[in-house]
Amino acid sequence: MTYSGAVKVGGPADVHELPALMISKVAVGPMDNNAYLLRCRATGEQLLIDAANDAGTLLTLIGDDGIASVVTTHRHGDHWQALAEVVAATGARTYAGRYDAEAIPVPTDVPVEDGDTIRVGEIELTALHLVGHTPGSIVLVYDDPHDHAHLFTGDCLFPGGPGKTGTPADFTSLMDGIETKIFAALPDESWIYPGHGNDSTLGAERPHLAAWRARGW
Repeated sequence: MTYSGAVKVGGPADVHELPALMISKVAVGPMDNNAYLLRCRATGEQLLIDAANDAGTLLTLIGDDGIASVVTTHRHGDHWQALAEVVAATGARTYAGRYDAEAIPVPTDVPVEDGDTIRVGEIELTALHLVGHTPGSIVLVYDDPHDHAHLFTGDCLFPGGPGKTGTPADFTSLMDGIETKIFAALPDESWIYPGHGNDSTLGAERPHLAAWRARGW
């Protein structure tokens, strides 16, 4: 079946099958958060991005094989409501951006810096630290050697613009990071998996960068 990235709370996961990686997307909780289960096809090892809510749904998605790790993209509570329960059930190692880890009530085993590599089996994800939505938000990039890049952007980048910021300085910081670390570095085909809502590509969003900056949100 063709992957669309359109999921609803209470509905089934949508699965994006890549040559070396399977990405299962599910929506959970009252804020329609996206959670992503990544499975290395060579080893079967799994990693969860954002144990946002509804631990039962996430644990069913994870299945009997369990997960090696959970990455929390940023400190906001809607992205870690199920983290304690998922970690207790699976024994997973926890990752979060170094500057957000202190605000996440579940201890972070591995504080993540800009440029760090997080592995799931034979798959490597590169962490990008973006300041603005929160002090320590991270975006994860899988640079697929068989195709284009795949970006798990948390609340830093959505179809239609950057994530919410509290001050003009925060907005400028986030836009600067988005433009230099993401749009300037990666091709249009790169796929965006956001923390809420539908997916997009850098190519679909790139024409709007100047308008986003001009409007200030």
